[in-house]
Amino acid sequence: MTAHDHPREWWKTPAGADQMRFRCTMCGSCCSGPEGYVVVSDAEVEAMALAIGIERGEFVFRYTRATSRGRSLRDVQTARGHDCVFLDRTSSPGRALCRVYQARPAQCRTWPFWPSILASEDSWRRARSVCPGMGKGAPIPLQQVRVLRDEVDV
Repeated sequence: MTAHDHPREWWKTPAGADQMRFRCTMCGSCCSGPEGYVVVSDAEVEAMALAIGIERGEFVFRYTRATSRGRSLRDVQTARGHDCVFLDRTSSPGRALCRVYQARPAQCRTWPFWPSILASEDSWRRARSVCPGMGKGAPIPLQQVRVLRDEVDV
């Protein structure tokens, strides 16, 4: 995907650029909700398996599922919805932690700068209404926003 695939980058304007802020609050909102997909590549599966110290085959069997979009991380039904299988809400009270954070997939690393969220100011506002980290922290440089956006197709 290139900048040419995105005819209107609403966030390029001074007012939009001011909204391009994100600092994770460890709330877990981006890792929970309706059933969904966290599509993972073979390299990401290898990295996560290594991170938790198991063989690739065991990782695939225990933590992923086949979907129409490709291999996805499993989720677990909780009171909050469908949590990612690696979301840990118990180790650090008041915080939601990723058990594979250092090896997390591109889809997770690039939140909230997905093409679907950057598609319009309304999409950004809807995501921001459930993610308290959006709009917080230092502004993200516009070129970095583009790089993150172009890394995944979500």
